[in-house]
Amino acid sequence: MEKTNIMLLSVIIITYLLAIGYLGFLGFKKTKDAKDYMVAGGEIHPFVMAISYGATFISTSAIVGFGGVAGIFGMGLLWLTLCNVVFGIFIAFVVFGKRTRKLGHQLSAHTFPELLGKRFNSNFIQGASGLIIFTAMPLYASVVLIGAARFLESTLQIDYNTALLVFSLIIAAYVLAGGLRGVMYTDALQGTIMFVGMIVLLVITYSKLGGISAAHEKLTALAHLVPGKLQSIGHAGWTAMPETGSKWWWTLVSTIILGVGIGVLAQPQLAVRFMTVKSNRELNRAVLIGGIFIVVSTGVAFIVGSLSNVYFHETAGKIAIAAAKGNHDLIIPQYINEAMPTWFVYLFMIGLLSAGMSTLSSQFHAMGTSVGHDFFKKFFPNKGNTVLITKVGIVIAIIISIILGYQLPIGIIARGTAIFFGICAATFLPVYVAALYWKGATKTGATASIIAGFIASLFSLLFLHAKESAAIGLCEMIFGKKMLIEAHPWPVVDPILIALPISAIVLIVVSLATKNAE
Repeated sequence: MEKTNIMLLSVIIITYLLAIGYLGFLGFKKTKDAKDYMVAGGEIHPFVMAISYGATFISTSAIVGFGGVAGIFGMGLLWLTLCNVVFGIFIAFVVFGKRTRKLGHQLSAHTFPELLGKRFNSNFIQGASGLIIFTAMPLYASVVLIGAARFLESTLQIDYNTALLVFSLIIAAYVLAGGLRGVMYTDALQGTIMFVGMIVLLVITYSKLGGISAAHEKLTALAHLVPGKLQSIGHAGWTAMPETGSKWWWTLVSTIILGVGIGVLAQPQLAVRFMTVKSNRELNRAVLIGGIFIVVSTGVAFIVGSLSNVYFHETAGKIAIAAAKGNHDLIIPQYINEAMPTWFVYLFMIGLLSAGMSTLSSQFHAMGTSVGHDFFKKFFPNKGNTVLITKVGIVIAIIISIILGYQLPIGIIARGTAIFFGICAATFLPVYVAALYWKGATKTGATASIIAGFIASLFSLLFLHAKESAAIGLCEMIFGKKMLIEAHPWPVVDPILIALPISAIVLIVVSLATKNAE
């Protein structure tokens, strides 16, 4: 990047913050009651809903974290883009969205846990679901914060801790004031900026590397530079899938592609979007908009992350991970700052901050409503104003997320995202499907499924999956080894492939066993 242009940077940032402030204020003016605060009054325009959904789904974890992972794994991550479109848009909107909107309106549900709780007539399901979300989501929020802070650190040459704190406080201001209306209005602007920025990034990248064909041919030719350690576990180059069944293959397929691709279906902050529109017509119109948005935002990040190897090899004689000094969370920020012109770096910084802000605002809103509306209201009724308690919950969630942002290790963004998506899928997806499509599912079966899925996820993370069990050390402390099953491929099989089937089986078996009793 050329020398910092303070005047240009100041104009861009001030204009952006004024626009965000205005939209947050607009949300505040239109927020009159709890329904407005929780589900934006149930009358959001399909364009706003689709872009808000996509911008919430695609964050700095996708662009910085998974874009950086693509710098290591290569083009194989484009399978995740396909999963995101198939599961995250088509199935989510058509199969889940319409039923969720209808059921949510019938039950007057304002949050995802409330939808489950009212469907199964269980205060415990609503309260426990809210508590699980409030407890687990800070991990996801913190890695999104890290992605934005790392880019600010690299671009503006400011202290990482300062960047993390300031970024968090800006988001907190308009989430606390405007509720879901303010969140979705700002999402629409932020998503549009992000979309345009990704298109321009792709065009400039291909232009710098000699065009589409030339760039991909150059990347293929770098296969011999894959480090020996990665070759030994199945890495076959940046334009090829890993060797089938290898450690590298299991990590890519089970954790990155399936873990995130399937996990998106049970994301509380996304499911609530379906309850913000008036009819199925709005959802139908949103499918195409959301699909295009996801293809561009994730596809570009994964392509550029992979092609950054060509750029760094031509300019520094290194592959991307070496140029980023071993931290793949820095591959995308370093590539943008070195390869792009100053004006684009600033605009992309705004786009990236938009990605982070749109996701974090929805996460903070979801965590606040989970602890205030779902947990506290159900277990401590008539003990205070729900919206006020929700705002207190948002503040607590932000503080926890910031603390985690300071403490988590480098290279955590993509893995932290996958962990949270996996926990949500195992804990909520079978019950969510049953709530929408299986009248035979019982309250006892749903309760058992949620508990079994959550416990199975934690057990797999602590005792089976090598990445976490070895790092946490609880398994070694109790059993004297880093993971309970050391035979391949179990240490690299993602917890979602273990916990999700357990959760589904428990739901079916217990529901059938208790059908007559209930």
